[in-house]
Amino acid sequence: MINIDLTGRVPIYEQICNGFAELIGSGVLQENDKLPGARSLAKELGLNPNTVAKAYSRLEHDGIIYSVAGKGCFVAKQKGHIERKLFEDFDAAASAAIRAGVTVTELKDRLDALQKEDNK
Repeated sequence: MINIDLTGRVPIYEQICNGFAELIGSGVLQENDKLPGARSLAKELGLNPNTVAKAYSRLEHDGIIYSVAGKGCFVAKQKGHIERKLFEDFDAAASAAIRAGVTVTELKDRLDALQKEDNK
């Protein structure tokens, strides 16, 4: 469901947020679908439940999911939340790349390569 890179530089809770955002954005998870419980997902991924709870809290704050007391967390109606979050992440990564010396042409070439890869 979600892949976590324990050795990566991206915090684990952000990886969880990004993973669910991708699943929702791609249509794998639909409005009102129930997310796994924080404890069960933490056990499945080998993580601390507080890490998953932090990710769920962030997703809820961003309007991507909602929680129902005693029932769990569910996918919220998406009113551009996923796209906005993905674009914010993209903008931050692209800005960091430009500051590091990557040219706009290189970024465009990378986007073209990613598009070709996804269309396979």
